[in-house]
Order: sequence, then C-alpha cells, then structure tokens
Amino acid sequence: MSKEHYSGYEDEIREYRLSFNRAFAYTAIVLILLGMGLDYGLYPHFQYLFGAARIVVSLLIYCIIIILRTKWGQDRAEMLAFVWLLLPQIMITWMIAATEGATSMYSIGLYLAIFGASLGLPTTFRFNLVLGFVTFLLYLAACSIHPESFVLHGAFVVNSLILLFVIVISAVSCFFNERARFILFRLKTEVAEKNRQLEETNKNLADIKGQMLQQEKMAAIGTLAAGMLHEVNNPVNYCLMAMDIALEDPVAKSSAALNECLVDAKQGMQRVQHIVSDLKTFAYRSSETSSDGTVFLLEKVVDSAIRLVGHEIKGITITRDMPADTLVRGDEAAIIGVLVNLFGNAALAMRAANRSEPAIHLSAAWEGNRLRVTVQDNGPGIAPENIARVFEPFFTTREIGQGLGLGLSISYRVIEQHGGTLVAESVVGEWTKMIFDLPRAT
Repeated sequence: MSKEHYSGYEDEIREYRLSFNRAFAYTAIVLILLGMGLDYGLYPHFQYLFGAARIVVSLLIYCIIIILRTKWGQDRAEMLAFVWLLLPQIMITWMIAATEGATSMYSIGLYLAIFGASLGLPTTFRFNLVLGFVTFLLYLAACSIHPESFVLHGAFVVNSLILLFVIVISAVSCFFNERARFILFRLKTEVAEKNRQLEETNKNLADIKGQMLQQEKMAAIGTLAAGMLHEVNNPVNYCLMAMDIALEDPVAKSSAALNECLVDAKQGMQRVQHIVSDLKTFAYRSSETSSDGTVFLLEKVVDSAIRLVGHEIKGITITRDMPADTLVRGDEAAIIGVLVNLFGNAALAMRAANRSEPAIHLSAAWEGNRLRVTVQDNGPGIAPENIARVFEPFFTTREIGQGLGLGLSISYRVIEQHGGTLVAESVVGEWTKMIFDLPRAT
C-alpha cells in the first residue's frame, strides 16, 4: 500500500527526521572539532588555519541547530539538513585543495560524511544521491587545483571510484531504510486499527450480552405472566362475579361497612388483573425495538410502569405533568421497560440516601414531532465522574449482587432505536433527571 493511504506517516517521519537531524548535527560538531588531532598529525603547518576553519563550520552548524528549533526551521528541516551536511564537505574539499590534492588523506572524511548521512539520518534516496553527487563535484574541483592529481591509475581514479561506490551504497541503503521505516509505521498503524476494531467488537459483544440477558429475563417473565394470566384470571373472574352478586344482596346494601368491604375487595381483584396484564405486556416485547411499532398513549404506559414497580415505590410520592395528547409510536412494552428501570433506579437511590420525603416527578411536553419526557427524583444525585458512564454496559455503583449495570444501557439503546436520546442530568445531593424523547404518532 502506498504512503498516500497513511496520512499520518509524513507527520510522524517529519518529527523523526527533525529529532535525528539535531542529534546528528551535534555529533558532527564533535567529530569536526576532534579532527584537529588529524590536522596536527598530518599537516602541522596548517594546524591553526584548519583549526579556525573547523571552529567556523562548527559554529555554522550550531546556528542551523538553533534555527531547527523554530517553526520556520522545522518546516524546512530537510533543506537545512542538506546545508549543514554540505558544510563539512566544503571544508574537507578545501583542505584537500590546500594540501596534496588527490593524494590527501582527507578524502576519507568525504566517505564518512556520506555514510553517516545514510546510516545516522533518516534521509531519502534522492537526498543522499544529490549529496553524494555534489560532494563528487567538490572533490573534482579540489583536485583540479593540483593538475598532477589527474594521472591514470593514480590516487584520483581510486578515490573517485571509491567515492562513487560509497554514493551508490549509501543511496541504496537510504532507499531500503526508508521502506523499512514505512513498513514499520504501516504495521503500527494496522495494529492500532485492529486494537480499535477489537475494542469496538468487545463493546458490541457487551451490548449483545446485555440484550441477550435482558431478552432471556423477559422471556422467562413472559412465560410466567402467561401462566399467571391463565391461572389467575379464572379465580379472579369468579371472585369478581361473586362480589357483584354480593353487592346486589339486600344485606350488603343495608350495611355500609359490608358494602365498603366488598367494593375494596373488588378493586383489589381488578388491580390483580391489571398487574398480570401489565406484566404480560411488559414481557412480550418485539424482537426489534423501533419507532415503527404500535401507537399508544404514554399516559397508559406510565400507569402500567407504576403498577409494575408498585412495591419498590411504596411510600414515594409520584407526580406527573403531561399534555392531554400523549399519543406516540413505538414499542409499548420496551417503553414500559424503560420507565420501570428509571422508576426503580430513582426509588433505590432515594432509599439509599434516606430521603425524608422521597418524590418522583414525571413531566412531558411536545417539541415539534417529539414528545420530550423527563423523570426527576430528589435523590442523592450522580457524581460528576460517573455521569458520563451511567449508560455503559455493566457499569454500576451498586454493591456486588445488587445489579448487573445493564438497565440504563439497554434503556439507552431502546430510546436510540426510537430515534431519540436518553440523557442524564444531575446535581449531587439534590436531584437527578433522566430525559428522553419519543416520536409523535402520525
């Protein structure tokens, strides 16, 4: 795959080159100054002149290092690297010209500089080839001052061939080093992408696991509700029929206390019917929750949810503020499940905080074609570090064994599949709001 497919490669290699550029420039300064020992050993009569040249070149390279620390220099790092690499080559070829031409030992310095550029710096094939070609031209110019250098089978021919060999080897090394760096970056990028996909897969698996657990639970409740509906309805109907007959009896009509007891018993039996019916509706959810489901009244759903969590919210004041028209479209059972979860969580939080007057307020208002629903409690609130995580699968602040942390994540997915969002707002120590929206029935 080409480098164009990896947009981050150029940015990463730019930082890589810049770091090595500065480090190798410092190394070059040290080597240039250490070369004063060579001057002393080979050409002592040029020691001070060459020493001065080495100091000047070192200062120029140091200036380039300072420039490389600026934004302007960083944008032109490759050009500046070429300049400071060329400075020692100019100095060495000047020393060759000032001494013995082709027979000068300083030609070795030219080889070292080209090899160093290919091995110590992350340069490109073209960069190293141009540097080698310019170095060769400078060497030719230095030797031209000594015409006696141009002798067949002499030092000039040998040094020129060695220099050309070094240029070719360095350029080829640069080419394969560049390929190796790109392959390494590509592998790192692919590993990062695989890790990202793995994290996404794990998240999806967690969601699927949560949904499967919920579906299994709902299936079990559905089976239980169907059995209860069959087993309970008949005796309940017998009781209701008997109570209706008893209410018509003259004795019941003449006794206010007996009449009141029969009416209370009848209402109790009717409540049993409603609870079993609500349980069956809640459990028999469609396999795919969507906003293309049935049309239903949210007010009716709220009533069902309150009946289902009647035991949990006992002693908690529940108020509501809803418009006259609450006709929405969706999966009725799924929305009952969402409200059951929200009411249950609120009740648990308020009891854990020992609220003296626990209360839940449900409000709804139309915003365009969406019904915005808010469930607010006066519980302890949610800590800021947890507010962003409450919808994560398996995240829970409850003690071990008191919940899997799936309720809100499943509720979030249900509302999302209805084209809306479930949002949590809270003030620690005061209240918590859960807000979601549903589509208008059209």
